[in-house]
Amino acid sequence: MRCYFFSGKHHDASASDNNLLCGPRVLTFFLYLSDVEEGGGTKFTELDITMQPKRGSAILWPSVLDSDPTEMDFRTQHHALPVIKGTKYAANSWIHLYDYKKPNLWGCTGAFS
Repeated sequence: MRCYFFSGKHHDASASDNNLLCGPRVLTFFLYLSDVEEGGGTKFTELDITMQPKRGSAILWPSVLDSDPTEMDFRTQHHALPVIKGTKYAANSWIHLYDYKKPNLWGCTGAFS
């Protein structure tokens, strides 16, 4: 089974995240699970940095400002570049400001309804 995913420019946090019991996504951990022969990088558009996929390598970036974790750090907007040759496998994890486990059991938002 092959899965294709192309992501336009985006940010991993949103202002509405501040209302969640788990708080905003403060960090993104992105792990490359495969080498890609050509393309498939992660481009940080505001920083003009592109990370090329390399199996076993990872990127960790902030989604919010150190000085105020309720404010998004727009420098870390990014997008996945298309894979030209090969296959890209990756995994990510978002680290939230507060405990994520219990709100997730409640449906991520903490709502009981």
